[in-house]
Amino acid sequence: MTSKQRAYLKGLAMNLDPIFQIGKGSVTPELTTAVSEALEARELIKLTVLKNCLDDSNSIAQVLAERTRSEVVQVIGKKIVLYKQAKDEKKRKIVLP
Repeated sequence: MTSKQRAYLKGLAMNLDPIFQIGKGSVTPELTTAVSEALEARELIKLTVLKNCLDDSNSIAQVLAERTRSEVVQVIGKKIVLYKQAKDEKKRKIVLP
């Protein structure tokens, strides 16, 4: 992903509300499955890491990206933004520059 594409996705993510909250359970198989399904449906999602989570936001983002085969767009504080292009061209909502 180029820096121009990343900047474009960051701009789109500013208007998104977090759809998942990661707590003390951290990254579970159920969370990974839900994130994967959300990425397939939306392509770009935002997650929040709660204060009671013991893991670092960056490490959580990397683990989720590996398990869902997505890309980390950004990690700011306790917010994580992930992107994964839809497999089906008809379902693609985001066109990268």
